[in-house]
Amino acid sequence: MELTAAEPRRKHLTQLYLDGEPGPKIDTEVFLLSRLKPGDALGEEELRALVEESDARRAREKALYLLEHRSHSKRELTEKVARTAASREAAQAAADRLEELGLLNDRAFAESYARELIQRKRYGLRRVRQELARKGIPRDMAEEVLAPYGEEDSAGENIRLVLSKRYALWREDEKVRRRAVAALQRLGYSYEQVREVMGGLDTE
Repeated sequence: MELTAAEPRRKHLTQLYLDGEPGPKIDTEVFLLSRLKPGDALGEEELRALVEESDARRAREKALYLLEHRSHSKRELTEKVARTAASREAAQAAADRLEELGLLNDRAFAESYARELIQRKRYGLRRVRQELARKGIPRDMAEEVLAPYGEEDSAGENIRLVLSKRYALWREDEKVRRRAVAALQRLGYSYEQVREVMGGLDTE
């Protein structure tokens, strides 16, 4: 087939035209490095290799861009790249490579994310376990990461902080008490944990 035209597109892509018909969009840098120009012959294997290299480069670039802004778990990063920039295979390969280079570390991510959820957002450990699982952190790793946080100690301290900052009138106002209990349960605390801190409050 003949490369009849190559036109720039948004997001650093180049639209190829093959035998006068629109073909695949290729990463512009990959296209420039190929040194192809209109009028050149392009075989199926050469085109396939070009598409694969474009996909791999876009996956790497997107993965690095995402990591520059914040840390990610490996599964989270793979899914984001596959959803927005590249094929699933290329996204997985990019994540594997970044993990090999030490730029992607699920254990370090889990420790940092759990600390943020517990100390800044005041989540209970049940909710933290759910959030770590959602990010693709294995259960055994999550339990190791959460081991330093005493279930009852962190729960009591965080419940008291949430009550004092958001529901200061819970002792005087029944509606505020009920909202506080519901909110704390959404944060991942059991009714028993909440009731113990609130002095045996019964909202039934």
